[in-house]
Amino acid sequence: MSVLLTTLNSKYIHLNLAIRLLYHLNKESHKLKLKEFTIKEDKLSIAKHCAEFNVVAFSCYIWNITQTLEVCKLIKQINPSCKILLGGPEVSYENKEIILLDYVDFIIEGEGEVAFEEFLNCNGNYENVSNLVYKHNSEIKRNKPALNFDLKKLENINPYIDDSPEELNKKVCYIETSRGCPYKCEFCLASLDNKVRYLPTTTIKEHLLFLMQNGRTIKFLDRTFNIKRDFTLEIFEFILNNHRAENIFQFEITADILHPDIIKFINERVPKNLFRFEIGIQTVNKAANLEVSRKQNFEKTKNIILQVQDKVELHLDLIVGLPLDYWNDIKYSFEEVFKLQAPELQLGFLKFLKGTTMRDKAQHEYIFDPYPPYQIIKSKYLNEIELEDIVKLEHALEIYWNGKKAINTLKHVTEHYSSFDFLLGLGKYFGTQKDYHKYSLDDVFIILNDFILTNYNNDVVLKELVAIDYYLHHKVKPKPLLINELDKKLKFELLEKNKLNHHKYRFVALPISFDFKTKCVKNENVLFIQYDGINKAIVV
Repeated sequence: MSVLLTTLNSKYIHLNLAIRLLYHLNKESHKLKLKEFTIKEDKLSIAKHCAEFNVVAFSCYIWNITQTLEVCKLIKQINPSCKILLGGPEVSYENKEIILLDYVDFIIEGEGEVAFEEFLNCNGNYENVSNLVYKHNSEIKRNKPALNFDLKKLENINPYIDDSPEELNKKVCYIETSRGCPYKCEFCLASLDNKVRYLPTTTIKEHLLFLMQNGRTIKFLDRTFNIKRDFTLEIFEFILNNHRAENIFQFEITADILHPDIIKFINERVPKNLFRFEIGIQTVNKAANLEVSRKQNFEKTKNIILQVQDKVELHLDLIVGLPLDYWNDIKYSFEEVFKLQAPELQLGFLKFLKGTTMRDKAQHEYIFDPYPPYQIIKSKYLNEIELEDIVKLEHALEIYWNGKKAINTLKHVTEHYSSFDFLLGLGKYFGTQKDYHKYSLDDVFIILNDFILTNYNNDVVLKELVAIDYYLHHKVKPKPLLINELDKKLKFELLEKNKLNHHKYRFVALPISFDFKTKCVKNENVLFIQYDGINKAIVV
């Protein structure tokens, strides 16, 4: 029996750890192949490749289930005898509609290692396969649940051993040190498994060392990496002793339980930006947090973020649509978190994932999209228009802050205005000028400039910061836009006077009305921006 383990990744840079583990646990005793695709690839081409196997096992997630099912249908059209097996979080709950599809034969619910091995060895006796859902004489059969997989069995299993260093180096490499989550956030699938189990530490270090030596970006899949102080410090120490200069490590942490010893270690030992922390703040509203069985001390979280932000690159998350979170609550949460000026702030929208208790919260009058990603449409607390407006704000946030287009402009906005109102207005205006997903770099700055001229025309500093952000965004000297340079003669006199090497670098000399470093108004001030053609421009 030939079996293909596969998935449709959301992007080319992603790798799937789950199918690699299943492959390496079973490849010695079965005829297995492993191949990954992406959701943007031609579905018929994918199906033709898959249809050559007796069984195709897909790893299914919220971001790929629609495309995966399209491929499954095509596979059956090409080769009706090919068996389709689905697994992963997106088919582990509320899967009746999927298993009833003519082109889906089997589903493995939950953790897959035990069930997949039993499936490979069952010789058609499917009733003996744990966690298996299948059709028998038009009846849906659900087998007994499997015991948790013993993570010690991952000793001597390197899921990436067959991946070339060239591939690993240009993709995100995922690693797990544990499974399960101690928290019970009702919107998260991780809350369904509250027993945290760890892989053997020696195995973790072997996997990590291999990825450090052969890959670049390493992302830990643990839902809360910093649960155990000693374990966290041990892994951090191992990384410091073995990492390469180009490595980057991403961890999902809970900030308000970050131990003082870990903070001290980071500030004293960890090189700047070697670590990236993803921190789910979600909301500052205590009532909303408690309503979804979530506890968070925002003041403590904020304090810890401020303690590590100079050493660690931060990615903060907010969720729009939580129960008891009204418009003004969301605005307050956004402004408080935006003040922290993390390099990336993700403004997500509540999703009603299959299996989570959020789907049963009738008292909040939720209406959500019945199709993936099951996003909120409206609730008792937010109407459709309000949610549509926040989507526009999110577009502006992605373009101008997360996209690093207007960092200085938005820092000034945060100091003097409502960041929420500014980005909301900018997002709305942008949508009247361009498609949110189709625009040029010049469009970004022209739209921002026009918006400020209309709504903040009296703020001279703000208008000039837009131009400065434009010139700083380039690696080579761009065409003039928004503010013209000094005339050439005066520019070169000042370059000579300030001993700036205009033979080695190119410069823009901008006449501005304030001191860029202090933001104090200052007549006849000139800002020099330097270009080396390789890196983004800098102020000198």
